[in-house]
Amino acid sequence: MLLLSLEGIARQVAGRTLFSGVNLAVRPGDRIGLVGPNGTGKTTLLRIAAGLETHDAGRISVARDARVALLRQEIDPGRELSVREEAASALAGLEALEAELRALEAEMERAGRAGREVSAGLALRYDRCRAAFESGGGFERGARVERVLEGLGFDAGARGRPLSSLSGGWLMRVELAKLLLAAPEVLLLDEPTNHLDLPSIEWFEGVLAEHRGAVIAVSHDRTFLRRHARRVAELDGGKLALYEGGFDAYLAQKEERREQLLARQRHEARAVAETERFIERFRYKASKARQVQSRIRALERRERAPAPASSRRGLRLRIPPAARAGEEVLRLEGIHKSYGARRVYAGVDLLLRRGERVALAGPNGAGKSTLLRIAAGALPCDAGRRVLGHNVEVAFFAQHQLEVLDERRSVLEELASSARTDDVPRLRGQLGAFLFSGDDVEKRVAVLSGGEKARLALAKLLLRPANFLVLDEPTNHLDLVSCEVLEAALRSFDGTLLFISHDRAFINALATRVVEVRGGALCEFSGDYDAFLARRGGEGGVPADPPGAPAALPAAAPPAKRERIAARERERERGRRLERARRQLAAAEEEILEREEELLELARELALPEVYRDGDEVRRVGAERGEVRAAIEALYREWERLAGEIEAASADDPDAG
Repeated sequence: MLLLSLEGIARQVAGRTLFSGVNLAVRPGDRIGLVGPNGTGKTTLLRIAAGLETHDAGRISVARDARVALLRQEIDPGRELSVREEAASALAGLEALEAELRALEAEMERAGRAGREVSAGLALRYDRCRAAFESGGGFERGARVERVLEGLGFDAGARGRPLSSLSGGWLMRVELAKLLLAAPEVLLLDEPTNHLDLPSIEWFEGVLAEHRGAVIAVSHDRTFLRRHARRVAELDGGKLALYEGGFDAYLAQKEERREQLLARQRHEARAVAETERFIERFRYKASKARQVQSRIRALERRERAPAPASSRRGLRLRIPPAARAGEEVLRLEGIHKSYGARRVYAGVDLLLRRGERVALAGPNGAGKSTLLRIAAGALPCDAGRRVLGHNVEVAFFAQHQLEVLDERRSVLEELASSARTDDVPRLRGQLGAFLFSGDDVEKRVAVLSGGEKARLALAKLLLRPANFLVLDEPTNHLDLVSCEVLEAALRSFDGTLLFISHDRAFINALATRVVEVRGGALCEFSGDYDAFLARRGGEGGVPADPPGAPAALPAAAPPAKRERIAARERERERGRRLERARRQLAAAEEEILEREEELLELARELALPEVYRDGDEVRRVGAERGEVRAAIEALYREWERLAGEIEAASADDPDAG
């Protein structure tokens, strides 16, 4: 049974073909991840599927009685409704059923008072209406509204607040609440985790796992895609390609298809070259004229292998090296901060050392961004001390930086506006690393998508050397490839990093420590986000899911189902550990190569006459070589540990071998 079918869908924007020939069949229970570079039309395709935007060619079919609903990216904040009332509007159909039910009950009551029998038709209408009301959850709809809003982070007070008092991120949560309450047969989600904090994401994923309908989700959250996508649809180069299996299967199949296309192109290039050589050699030989003409026609008719879809995964961004900072990079002592009567912090301390990568975690509203801005020096504290270490250069990325880009400039001009004279020769290279190539650098900022603006803001931030990066949600609006490019750059960054992110794969790839912000206090956990979740639960801390989470749903299931759920979660956890170890192993190998190159450079330096004649310089270079050798030995030990961990995890894989 098909719930939704797209056949040959095409869309043009300003005379440019955005995509064409798009085919997609959606069945009950489908979980489809829609991915692709920014600007390829993913949101437009979702809007077309939802009937909110027209298409230029093709056909859309929706099954009878199937509802298709899209998580909108904007809602009207001026409506004079509370959060609770707006969310409950998704259940307006149940209210209508209840009104009909009450009317039928009144009619039956009047018949009874008049001594008349209730007609069979009236009784049947009443039974059908009551059954529809009950099956739709009418009697517990108020509790459902409260539970969903609580799970998405709205406390009791916030549920009564007017929509006009909410920020854009919280308005998005209201829209998501309405969608979850309505439970349409086809759920279309456009970056559903973008405005959720980590606890709300965990809760949302639990609800989504129980949703019986189909889901199509645009997301750059790799953890979300790994947990939920069973098929991946990639929109790139104007075409939609389908991949069966989960997100990791998609990555493997895509690389395999790419290699096959490249091999076909190489084979074709050799054949064309041979034909052209024959034509050139015998072009003026009368006895070969027919054969030459035959080959010329064959070349003209020959179908060329399509180029692989744009893959920018190989691009590398290197953050410019900065001067070495002192051992202590940042010390916050006795920090107090209030906003009017609301006290956020009353005497918290935080210490960051050189080379640490610290992620701030906790629910929205806990004060993560406040702490980040105080750490960056962008927000003064009410009391306490912020002490930067020796030689520390801070670079701060905040979400508002997208808003201060000058829309009148081109991409290249905007980057040049923050460059120094010696930066000019590498401006185009910097833009290329952030996926702006060719004519893209001449685009006006005004026409850029949200993801393109985010990349440009990051390119500006990382143009100048800094040894302390403070980043607030740097992956918001970025597509998957952009996230990976940034992640790889930050992995090789040898400075200190303090950041907030809701992208769990991003945190796991980078964090050496997680600081949880909750109730005005800081609690520190060594390791990445998975380690933080495991230790916090194991130490009797706050549960990973907020109040109202559907944690009871699996527990209420039959034992066999609970065991299947537990087995799936164990397998996911094993996969996450294996993936994390592989990433760390690749990073260690890369760092070993860099360190060995550094050691070689120091050896060359030691051989310079001006160095070996100067005793102080010899001792300095010798000391640095000793430090680098020690670092290489430590890296090799870490490499061996990770290789052993990967081998052990692979041996436990029932599909291995």
